[in-house]
Formats: sequence, structure tokens, C-alpha cells
Amino acid sequence: MEQLRDAAAEGRIDLDELDSRLEQALTSKTYAELAVLTADLPKSPSSAAESLPPLVLKGGMYGASRGPGRWDVPGHVIAHAGMGGVSLDFTRVECRLAEVVVEAYGETSGVTVVIPDGWAADTTGMDPGFGGLKDKTTSDRLPGTPLIRLTGSGGMAGVVVRHPNKRERRKLAGDATRG
Repeated sequence: MEQLRDAAAEGRIDLDELDSRLEQALTSKTYAELAVLTADLPKSPSSAAESLPPLVLKGGMYGASRGPGRWDVPGHVIAHAGMGGVSLDFTRVECRLAEVVVEAYGETSGVTVVIPDGWAADTTGMDPGFGGLKDKTTSDRLPGTPLIRLTGSGGMAGVVVRHPNKRERRKLAGDATRG
């Protein structure tokens, strides 16, 4: 029933179809009867993102980054800083997920996660390690924006989660006027 309500809320079925399918769901006696009610529904944008495999970034000797351009955000990101560090920039992505788990390991060079204004981060699952954890975000989460749930360890170099700095904000503003 939840899948049907979500489909109606996202415009994948109309309200008459929703009523009809909910009535059938309430009278169904087997899982097979229920499965038929959602089998033909187009995939929602968020379920497509949820089905993406985890993104694994390994800093190695030279570092690794994702962003600041557009990229597909999976529900799970794993960042191992290694000796070169890892940078994750979510400022230009369109993410329809309610939550993204970022498993960050600061190791020797650290992990930096940049999230747009209006997004929030939950760092309660992080072990600060020796390098520590710096959460420079605000808790002013806008409706419909993802929660970035950080887990992992700060390691020797630490993990930083923040909103864009002044230079990054100028670049974002300049890109918006050109686009």
C-alpha cells in the first residue's frame, strides 16, 4: 500500500487507479496477488538511485574526488582517504533520496564532504579517531532534501563535513548565471 501511495504522490498513477489498487490490496490473500498490483508501475527516480551499487572512492597515493560536477548519487558511498585524501562534493547533484550513507575513513589524509545549504548531516555514527570529526554544517534541513548520515572513523587525519565556502559559493553563483 505504501508503494502505491508513493506512486500516486510522484504522479506515476492517478488517484482513481490508486483507489482501485488499494481496494485490491486490502482484499488480497497472498503475496502473489499483492505483487501484481505494483509490478507494472514505472520505477520512481529515487528507487533507481537506491538500486545503484555503492560508490567506493580510494584516495591511494594521489587522492580521489567526486564532484563538484553532476553525478549520480547512490544510497551508499564509501570513502577511504589513504595517503591522498578523498573529497566528496554534493553541491551540484540532484538527489531524490531521503538519506545517503557516507562511510568515511580519514586514514592518513582525511575526507572532506561538502553538502549544499539546506541539506543536513548526522554525524552520531562517526568514531572521531585521532584526526577527529569537524561538523561545520547547520541543522537547517529543508523539506525534500537528503540527510547525509556519516559513519566510519576519522583515522589519523579526520573527517570534515561542511557547506560550501566563499570561493565555492562564488563559483556556484557564477555557474547559475551562465546556465
